[in-house]
Amino acid sequence: MKLNTDLQKRVVVFTENLPWIDSPMGGVQRRMLERDGDEVARATSIVRYAPNSYFSTHTHGGGEEFLVLDGIFSDEQGDYEPGTYIRNPVNSRHTPHSKNGCTILVKLWQMNPQDQQRILISTTQAKWLLGKVPGLQVMPLHKYQTEEVALMKLATGTTLPSNEHGGGEEIFVLEGVLKDEEGIYPKGTWLRNPPGYINTLSSHENCLIYRKIGHLI
Repeated sequence: MKLNTDLQKRVVVFTENLPWIDSPMGGVQRRMLERDGDEVARATSIVRYAPNSYFSTHTHGGGEEFLVLDGIFSDEQGDYEPGTYIRNPVNSRHTPHSKNGCTILVKLWQMNPQDQQRILISTTQAKWLLGKVPGLQVMPLHKYQTEEVALMKLATGTTLPSNEHGGGEEIFVLEGVLKDEEGIYPKGTWLRNPPGYINTLSSHENCLIYRKIGHLI
């Protein structure tokens, strides 16, 4: 399967308008945002676990990164509440499940194989830092070589400086409404801007975003 595989093209997906697609495991469904491959694939998806559903034990040959959006996601290493950010490195192995149901934003096969640190951050407990402009708060989540991942809070009317991201940019709107020169993006919007793309982000309404830069090279 190939979906939004050209990393040189800008992509905007209003995920809450997408259908849920059944996975091979009963009770686990996906909204696919990008995918290059079949069950083993470079992929970005919203994944929903029904209560008492699970995925069979598997190895992440290209690593796994996810953010718990709602409910409690679990595996052998723990239970992860909403706002938990996790990076499971290349060749990590687990059996994910959810007792009461959950939804996660997950990225597969997109890690540098040298980046072998497991990351676990409760973003509801971690500290926010003041940003470079008034109205901006930042919570760094991970940095490796050119890749940087963070949560960002933008108060209504906050505008970030125009920026060219040489390594690309990816955004998922978690709360509120974001905008740029090309549109307005409510909660659930996923954007992927290619290397060299220049934009000016601002908050149309108090917003919280997941943002990754420098990883599309």
